[in-house]
This record gives sequence, C-alpha cells and structure tokens, in this order.
Amino acid sequence: MHLNPYGEYAVLLAADLANDWPADRAGIEARARDHGMTMQFPTAPDDHAQTRAVIDDWLTVVDAPDEQSRARLLNAQMAAVAAYPRLTDHDGEGWHLHYRDDGRPLPAVLAAVISVGTALHLTTRGMHRLGRCAAGREPGDPCTAVVVDVTRNGRQQYCSVRCANRAAVRRHRARTGRAGADSNGAIPVS
Repeated sequence: MHLNPYGEYAVLLAADLANDWPADRAGIEARARDHGMTMQFPTAPDDHAQTRAVIDDWLTVVDAPDEQSRARLLNAQMAAVAAYPRLTDHDGEGWHLHYRDDGRPLPAVLAAVISVGTALHLTTRGMHRLGRCAAGREPGDPCTAVVVDVTRNGRQQYCSVRCANRAAVRRHRARTGRAGADSNGAIPVS
C-alpha cells in the first residue's frame, strides 16, 4: 500500500521541522524522506532559508487564535502554492496525487504538501488538532513545541510524555501543597 504524504504525514513533517530545525538542506531532505516523500528535489542555493520561511509561515496557522483565522491563513497559503491536483507515478512509487506543479524546488514542494496536508488533517480530524504543547501554558514552563494530535480520542495536548508528566506533577503539588518540592519530589529543609 502506498501512503500519500498529504494529511497526517505532511503535518507531522512540518511539526518535526518546526520543533527541531535541521542544520542544513540535507537535513530537511532527510526528514522529508523519513516522512514518506520519495521524489528528487531540484537544488537551489537558498533552499534552507526558504524552507525555514515556509515553516515560519505555517506556524502562523498553528498559532492562529481561532478556527476562522486558522482557515483564512491556511486558505491563503494553499492559494499561493498549490496547483490543481494531478495523478502521478514518479519513480515507480505507485499512483498518487500531487497538489503542485512538477519540477518545483524543495521549499515550494514542502509549502504545497504542508499546506494541503494541514488542511486535510484539520478538516478530517478537527480544527482543534494542531497547536502548541499545553505545558507551555503553565507558569515557568517554556515548552513551545508544536503538537499534531493524531490520537483516536482527539485529546493530545502535550508534545511528549515528559511534558505531560511534568504538568501532572505540578498539578499534584499544587493540590497537595508541595509547591516548594524540587524536581525529585524532595521538600527543602530550612
């Protein structure tokens, strides 16, 4: 079975790039391949910087204050980069859809794939299934990682088990009056 990189896979790629930006173009291409993109990408000297701009633009969708704003931003991004859908069988990988013109450079391909994939993810899973780690809303926690909720129940709020556990410990300490405890649970002795 051939998995199309649109939808969940494209959104996970965008989050992966946003949360851990690669040092160079090769790192971006390796991540794209890790997320199921098999095609060859023409190389341009500013691919790294231009792809960073794509991700920064996508982060405006992640950080949109409401569903209407999110939809407006995403529609503008798709209008700027997506072409009419077309069937393709490049590299003998099997027939699938492309939402972009052929021969486009890496940043343009990623902009199309990520914008259409994000739209498919949000419309099929729910407009609330993309955001920042809930731990970052807690006082003193700087986590700003992007969270793509692909869970069955649609309740993923944290980027990792670590962030979820830290938040749970903070809530527990607040309930039990152990706010002064250190990270190992020990209460300082005066």
